[in-house]
Amino acid sequence: MIEFKNVYFQYPHGGASLKNIDFKVEKGEFVALVGENGAGKSTMLKLINGILKPINGDVVTAGFNTKNTKISQIAKHTGFLFQNPDRQICCQSVKEEIMFSLNLLNDMTAEEKEERAEKIINAFSLNPDENTFAMSRGEKQKTALASALASEPEVLILDEPTTGLDYRECTAIMDFVKKLNKEKNITVFMVCHDMEIVMDYADRVIALAQGEMVDDDTPENIFRKKDVLKKAYLLPPQITELASLLGGEFENCDSAEEILEVLKKQRKGEL
Repeated sequence: MIEFKNVYFQYPHGGASLKNIDFKVEKGEFVALVGENGAGKSTMLKLINGILKPINGDVVTAGFNTKNTKISQIAKHTGFLFQNPDRQICCQSVKEEIMFSLNLLNDMTAEEKEERAEKIINAFSLNPDENTFAMSRGEKQKTALASALASEPEVLILDEPTTGLDYRECTAIMDFVKKLNKEKNITVFMVCHDMEIVMDYADRVIALAQGEMVDDDTPENIFRKKDVLKKAYLLPPQITELASLLGGEFENCDSAEEILEVLKKQRKGEL
């Protein structure tokens, strides 16, 4: 669904660059892109949906080479959540915002669009009549993400999807995204600074440092590689860090439940 072939990109007046980026993302994968600010993460997302074009190499999204494909064509297969929802929301009410993306679809009846809109509004606990421009940052983020998900795209591109959300809102949204990923086989490519979210939801992690890929592995493996964490300026999830500090049988624990299970076995003398 996504392929970078030896991609190089540089902004004309400086800024984040990408060098020799090469990877593939298969249909149905949930991939997190991590790295320090300025590493090139948001630039990579804009290359995926064709907003930016590579200087060298090729980017292929949903089978389309972005160099010679209109953004509107790629947009039919992708949903995109910007880091700042104020740059994305364009309609007066929540329902109008949700319907905006649905009305671009030609393969649904008006009744089906209404049902889809109602379903997504309920899933995100949104008020359909609320003024989008008067909402809090978190509510705007939820609305923008709901609009991106309403059309059930083949590829969902998320740039910091949990910005401005509290823990309950964050887990509700990510659970919904994961459900679509598993049940609808939607490919998810997400930039995220919250390593707890990355560990809990992503199946694969690509780490960037100064515009270059430093690793591509499972979250469990990435967060145990001290050299990768150092290069990409990453802190592992607290549970992973605790397990590493405890060592021994705890070394491979990735959740509080797994640590508790080891403690129970130690108490019973099974370890």
